[in-house]
Amino acid sequence: MQLPSNGSAKAAPKNRAAPGPDLPGTAMTAVSAIGQLNARTGAPTAGTGLHPAASEGVDVLVVALAAAAETSAREDTEEALHPTPAPRRGAVETALAYGVDVAARAATAGFTGKAGETLLVQPPSGRAEELPGKLIYLGVGDESVQGMRKAGAALARTTRGDAKVRAAVLDGLGAEAQQAFLEGFFLGGYRAPRLGKTPAGPPMAREMELTGLDPDALRLAEITARAVWFSRDLTNLPPDVATPEWMAAQSRAAAARAGLEITVLDEAELKRRGFGGLLAVGSGSANPPRLVQVSYRPAAETGAHVVLAGKGITFDSGGISLKPRDAMMSMKMDMAGAAVVLAVVEAAAALGLEHRVTGVLALAENAIGGSAYRPGDVVRTYNGTTVEIGNTDAEGRMVLADALAYAAAELSPDVLVDIATLTGAAALGLGQQHGALFSNTPGLLRAMEQAGQVSGDRIWQLPLVHEYEYALESDTADLAHVAPPALKFGAGAIVAALFLEKFVDGVPWAHLDIAGPMRAGSDNHETAKGATGFGTRLLISFLRNATFPPKAQDAG
Repeated sequence: MQLPSNGSAKAAPKNRAAPGPDLPGTAMTAVSAIGQLNARTGAPTAGTGLHPAASEGVDVLVVALAAAAETSAREDTEEALHPTPAPRRGAVETALAYGVDVAARAATAGFTGKAGETLLVQPPSGRAEELPGKLIYLGVGDESVQGMRKAGAALARTTRGDAKVRAAVLDGLGAEAQQAFLEGFFLGGYRAPRLGKTPAGPPMAREMELTGLDPDALRLAEITARAVWFSRDLTNLPPDVATPEWMAAQSRAAAARAGLEITVLDEAELKRRGFGGLLAVGSGSANPPRLVQVSYRPAAETGAHVVLAGKGITFDSGGISLKPRDAMMSMKMDMAGAAVVLAVVEAAAALGLEHRVTGVLALAENAIGGSAYRPGDVVRTYNGTTVEIGNTDAEGRMVLADALAYAAAELSPDVLVDIATLTGAAALGLGQQHGALFSNTPGLLRAMEQAGQVSGDRIWQLPLVHEYEYALESDTADLAHVAPPALKFGAGAIVAALFLEKFVDGVPWAHLDIAGPMRAGSDNHETAKGATGFGTRLLISFLRNATFPPKAQDAG
């Protein structure tokens, strides 16, 4: 399978700011372009066009300082200890206007120009009426994509509550670096929805004007960031709100605003069509399961058909194999995979991608009750495979088994990708910074890895070790869905991936286990505290930049 970049996209209506009618929406900064800075001629302050008139209402000016270039020796000892950051467009002019010795101020504050550092300057008392109330020197490091993403996130947090920002940070940078900065800005400004009377905190800046802005970079960044906001909002909301039916309603709302096709299967239809895994997992809950299929079709179907399947466990108690109390507190986020899939399909429509993209959301609540499924049960899944249940807390692979088998049998996918908060083993092995990647197709692995590098959603390939399949042997069914405790078998993430592979029917397939990076304990660069939306940027980048044969059969 060859998966080179094509960059193909067509215009589509912009997403609305709020992700859904029932979600507590928060405002994203309105970003606009002003002219590129003019080259300086004559006096240092002449001809740049950066400084606003008082009537323009700009209350924050932002200019960039890059990290000092690495050198093996410095003649000046003080310079060796405190290397002076390198000024970028507008830095000299604003320093003169505000009467500040930037080098001295930076040395005192320990500011080096590292990506994400900020240095705040206020106007001199005699000019407070004519200058914006804040001048921010923003560290952009080496102006790489990663550095610009960090810088954007830092600026978003530094300007919370401000009205109008004017920045010269992007002047002269390429489209990729500009997109990264803007994505970082939008994502760094996100706050999780708060239900009740207590405000969530100061909002993002109302407006930001950028000199030298590439409009295509802004469009891509806005669509991607709105998708991440949507997936974060869905995942952050509490389980008494975000039930399977509520998620289906959000899917209908997304389909309506983006012009998507949608089908929702309720409990009766799931029974009629044989979705045994999904029904078993949802059997103990008062909130019955749903399967949502949402599809974007391009006007000319010249691309491939990519099916995305998302695990949507709206709350996971562990079922009869009950989780400890502390482990349950984050289990409202066990539907993060489904949230990502819905957001990505909507973004595909906004981007006007050439590929047909279908999302399958397997939605259920794993609860305890007299009708809950039990360890030792044998469940018949969608494709007829019977599965012996060893642990009701391994429910994600059961709902995905149905979703993958359904997609492979009924949707004729060229490529099948699932995304799930699946195993603690993946989180234990890779921590909170990387998702685990598995695939049965080398070309698909390469495309996913490239998307991870570009997007900022970092993934790490783990092997599908088929010699471990004996751990899934059962005496009473076609498969066991977990290794029996007596086997004392490790490699939990690999065993789960091997189980899922049984349901893809040879279709080129990738599995993303995002149990580690699905949430964050604190703000960190473009990642906000709470649900991270991990995988949204990854899959959007994958869909934008990958090309597929009409029917992908290549195994290498």
